[in-house]
Amino acid sequence: MQLIVKASPHQKLATNTPWVMRQVMCALAPAVIASVWLFRERAVFLILNCMLTSYLTEIVIFRIRKKTRASSSLFGGDGSALLTGLLLALVLPPAMRWYAASIGSVFAVLVSKELFGGLGQNIFNPALMGRAFLMAAYPTMLTTWTNPFTLDAVTRATPLALRKFDHVITPLRDLFLGTVSGSLGETSGICLLLGGIYLLIRNIADWRIPLSMFLSTLVVSSFFYFMDPSWGSPLFHIFSGGFLLGAFFMATDPVTTPMSKVGRYIFGGGCGILILVIRYFSGYPEGVMFSILFMNALVPLIDRYTVPKPFGYEK
Repeated sequence: MQLIVKASPHQKLATNTPWVMRQVMCALAPAVIASVWLFRERAVFLILNCMLTSYLTEIVIFRIRKKTRASSSLFGGDGSALLTGLLLALVLPPAMRWYAASIGSVFAVLVSKELFGGLGQNIFNPALMGRAFLMAAYPTMLTTWTNPFTLDAVTRATPLALRKFDHVITPLRDLFLGTVSGSLGETSGICLLLGGIYLLIRNIADWRIPLSMFLSTLVVSSFFYFMDPSWGSPLFHIFSGGFLLGAFFMATDPVTTPMSKVGRYIFGGGCGILILVIRYFSGYPEGVMFSILFMNALVPLIDRYTVPKPFGYEK
């Protein structure tokens, strides 16, 4: 009888990383279609630009590091670079200049992912880090929005900016359908909900993080709304800005979230609270990006106190 000694895991799932990346991109398909419908050729160009730049950046890095890319997977890689580029495009204004979008894509893949060791080693969400870099490098571009259909470039015209600076509450119907100004893929609430539900049904995303984000946002926003309706209703804060895109597609990134179930409740709840703190009391009308990146930084601390200790563990 032959004894075969192999390293774990001994039982492997049929799914793999490229399959997961494809599922996430399929879930983003409704938001992508809505963005093309609302912003026409600008959406197509921005998405292709970010995805292609991210993909080429990964190829160059792999060649420099003399690292083999899996030929049987998505486009000869694990698909993470393409997904990073797609997510980055969806959180950028439609009128973003091509060179700025390309620089942000290179930063997202090179600095936010590969310099940390590649997929599975990065601390922060790469797409959000790319947007944060562009926010610091090109603040005017990141605050110049485009009206759907007409494609007129305006400033401070998102629903959150209107609430904060002009005390105007956008109707929920417009937020639900996406006929408002905003980032490329975060305007249509129904499309993001459909994609998020798909991820949950396919068990790609852990439901604990979106659930805790929704609950914490509902509780905190309800408190302020009953004090003064001008703060915005709970549904307004859920369907406006990047909340749905962040809750389903950014905060659920398994690499940058806690390992334990309790830790994921804490992570999602912290994201929801920080989003409203930034929206209410800071100079920025939106807080999804900052809240998720801040909670990414706290993941090691959350894991330290929530991950169960092995049996027989001694300090």
